[in-house]
Amino acid sequence: PSKDFLSLESLKTFSDLKGPIHKACNNNWYNKHCLKIFKKLVVLNKDTLLSMRTNFDKPEQMKELFKKLQQVDSVLSRMQIIGVILCFRSLAQEAIAEQLELRIPFLMSSIADFKHHVPNGDTMIENIKIQLVNEMSSAAGSPCEVDPQLVNVLRSHKSEVPDEEFIISCLLMVFVAVSIPKLARNENTVYKTAYGAHANNSHCLAQAVNTLFAALFTYCGRANDIEERLKEFLALASSSLLRLGRENDKDVIKNRDATYILLHQIVVESPFLTMDLLEACFPYALIRNAYHSVHRQDH
Repeated sequence: PSKDFLSLESLKTFSDLKGPIHKACNNNWYNKHCLKIFKKLVVLNKDTLLSMRTNFDKPEQMKELFKKLQQVDSVLSRMQIIGVILCFRSLAQEAIAEQLELRIPFLMSSIADFKHHVPNGDTMIENIKIQLVNEMSSAAGSPCEVDPQLVNVLRSHKSEVPDEEFIISCLLMVFVAVSIPKLARNENTVYKTAYGAHANNSHCLAQAVNTLFAALFTYCGRANDIEERLKEFLALASSSLLRLGRENDKDVIKNRDATYILLHQIVVESPFLTMDLLEACFPYALIRNAYHSVHRQDH
């Protein structure tokens, strides 16, 4: 719970003083910087990632391909930092929404009504309407399935080859999915049951995965494809994590249970994935046992 980490009253005051625009500028600068680096790393590993995308159901081949990947730790650490930024922004938005509910309740109810009745994005005009309503809702502190600020950051340096951007986005998704098991080696990937969080902020990856990839595919003009792509992410991450069950090296599986819990958090926090999809890819018994294990360790 957020109250265990900070004073919500202080956060509300901070939101009043600093304002959403200033916070957005700082966060967007870092996110844009990370996205440029991600693109370079995907291009560096493109052939390997393409092979991994099509051979994810071949454990031995995937194991050898993973050894060829470069800068895995860089991708994970930057995704974690983006996740931390997004989680903090989410807390700040909650504080902003609470203040606005107190000061302009009628306007907030009107924004909620706009958001509820916005049409599906089957045409370009409807997509523009969705983007405008999302921007208005986000400014008022309301969460959106697709982050309008991130989409605008991406559009600020729009590529002349959108299909290439889509492929890079898909391969970045593959990169992150197959890299998640490496967190099990990290001695700080410890799940703290009292906080519902990991000691090294790995839980923030859930926010980063769901927010970043939804924005990337929207930017590429594939908003209707987000659910399918995240299903692909889930299949890749699940098959990669299942290989940890065959590992005998204690260093490799040091925090395996905490990493299984991360996969569960990604699905729980996603507006596009469901528990049924998770269980189709990953035995829920492993997640249940992981929660039991970390609870025993804490007590």
